[in-house]
Amino acid sequence: MTLPGEASALIFVPGGRDAHLAAALLSEIGQPSEICADLDCFVDGLDADVAFGMLTEEAVRHADLGRLAAVVASQPSWSALPFVVLTRHGGGPERNPEAARLSEILGNVTFLERPFHATTFVSIARAARRGRERQFETRAAVERLHRSEEALRTALTAGRLGMWQLQPETKLLTVTPMLREIFGRREDEPFGFEEFLSSLHPEDKTRVIDIIEAASSGGGEYRAEFRHIRPDGSLRWAEATARIERDSHGAVQLVGLTADVTVRKSAEASQREQTEDLERRVAARTAELEQAHARMLDEIRQRERTESQLLQSQKMEAIGQLTGGVAHDFNNLLMAVLGNLDLLSRHVGDDARAARLIDGAIQGAQRGAALTQRLLAFARKQELKVEPRDLPGLVRGSEELLRRSVGDDIELSFDLPEGLPSAQVDGNQFDLALLNLAVNARDAMPDGGRLAIAVDLSEASGEDDLAPGSYLRLSVSDTGTGMDAATLEQATQPFFSTKELGKGTGLGLSMIHGLARQLHGALRLSSRPGAGTRAELWLPVAEMPAVAQAAPPPATARGQGGALRILFVDDDALIAMSSVDLLEDLGHHVIQAGSGQQALEVLQGDAPIDLMITDYSMPRMNGGELSRRARELRPGLPILLATGYAELPEGASLDLPRLAKPYMQRQLAEEIARLGL
Repeated sequence: MTLPGEASALIFVPGGRDAHLAAALLSEIGQPSEICADLDCFVDGLDADVAFGMLTEEAVRHADLGRLAAVVASQPSWSALPFVVLTRHGGGPERNPEAARLSEILGNVTFLERPFHATTFVSIARAARRGRERQFETRAAVERLHRSEEALRTALTAGRLGMWQLQPETKLLTVTPMLREIFGRREDEPFGFEEFLSSLHPEDKTRVIDIIEAASSGGGEYRAEFRHIRPDGSLRWAEATARIERDSHGAVQLVGLTADVTVRKSAEASQREQTEDLERRVAARTAELEQAHARMLDEIRQRERTESQLLQSQKMEAIGQLTGGVAHDFNNLLMAVLGNLDLLSRHVGDDARAARLIDGAIQGAQRGAALTQRLLAFARKQELKVEPRDLPGLVRGSEELLRRSVGDDIELSFDLPEGLPSAQVDGNQFDLALLNLAVNARDAMPDGGRLAIAVDLSEASGEDDLAPGSYLRLSVSDTGTGMDAATLEQATQPFFSTKELGKGTGLGLSMIHGLARQLHGALRLSSRPGAGTRAELWLPVAEMPAVAQAAPPPATARGQGGALRILFVDDDALIAMSSVDLLEDLGHHVIQAGSGQQALEVLQGDAPIDLMITDYSMPRMNGGELSRRARELRPGLPILLATGYAELPEGASLDLPRLAKPYMQRQLAEEIARLGL
């Protein structure tokens, strides 16, 4: 697919030097163009990647424009190809019948009367190009939408979820093939609302109808578990949930998902039977076996705790597996956005509004990257750089950011003693956790209040969530609205939030909880309605001294060993384009390869290479395999591995420096500098 800046203009201006003059004027504004010798050539070149077409009225006055009209009419929905028509008889259709004919055929046409001034010609050409670029942006948006729809279909199929839509007034039921499969219906069998009702178990039918009617009248949501009978006579369990929607006329419709839960219900029934049998046996022997009965009850309670812990572990593992792939794709998208914005910010000059807009876009992309890190944190999937750190020093370093984040209505105080031992922690993740706690406290104090942040040394005697020993304790206390016991119990659950829709992800506290568990610490919350909330992050004391807090010197290509010859390998064209621009802007010479095989061909040649930067996730040959084969060809070649994964897949451990996506130019330069090049 041609990018907007690469699209060519087609010129069909026979006779004289007009065509070459038009091409020269277009070249001056950076617009590529192609000159067509005849109308057939012109029509053949009109495709979705053309910027605009230019022709003269007299060149087509007596020509058969059937093919041209067909090409224009067959454009995709996002396309309205611009045409510029040069005429000698006046511009508009009012004075020129031929212009009216061309307007009807071409649609998006601009008439330019000759002779014309070069400035007028350039202005019209630029306008046509800008219009086409907006159409290209629309095309890209449509393609992204199609990809999203395909991803949704894939997810529903993988999860064996049937999707349906019901209009209660008309009883029109629309279902997907997976829903038909759940109810045992073939694709060619009718399956409407009546067929659905007739398949329900007699004991569940009335209840399901009542739930549908209550949801349709706006009295509640649609959520039901019910039994149904397939055409082959087998009894199955299904679980259905739906969202209530209204169309433009106010008519209610239910849009929902249905899953087959027969296996789960069978397991639950079996477990109930086993429990009931166990209770009967225990009750029969209670009189003579009191002590044995007590032990049995204790075993039951222990089993329930174990089942709860196992369920939580399975849930977190499932989310962790999902977030690994999401992080890679999302970080790749953000990499293309951040890289291009980083470069664009250097070319806005004194345009304050453009600089502000670019800065806003960069902040938005960075918030997306932070959201990915939160997902990985609560699932305990992110890679931590754990080292001894001075917690009071880390808090002091974040003081200015915290004050800006909480606002002037909140009184912020610190208690940060000197001489405390170091804590085992990842500095970046600690900063993110502290900021999350402060922002949560701010949101709990909409009318202002007091926020106290303190660090002290505490001892744990072996509670359930902490091993015995010494810990550094970060305390964040507010005077906000507080939480009741039920809310406090769910506060660290993923996606649970008390904030309004769109004002919170529900990942902040769960991310901090996951971080604390990874570091063998704990997150403790205490709160009462109207009495504020106190959050304590317990981190184990480090045995090593704290890492020095001095910031590394800024690294640039010229500040180290001068311009490098870098081989950059990535199969994603958008990421490659932005990253190559970032490296060249630093003064390096870059050779680009779109696959591992292309990179090996470069390394097999005589071209000098000072550094190879490669993506990890690539088809046919990933970055790990490429690095091993590259070292066979050129032993000692410095290699930097870029990846959007939080952690590499099992078995892919590589002793190579890594650059996490998305990265900006400053981070790229710092990683190169750390290699000593």
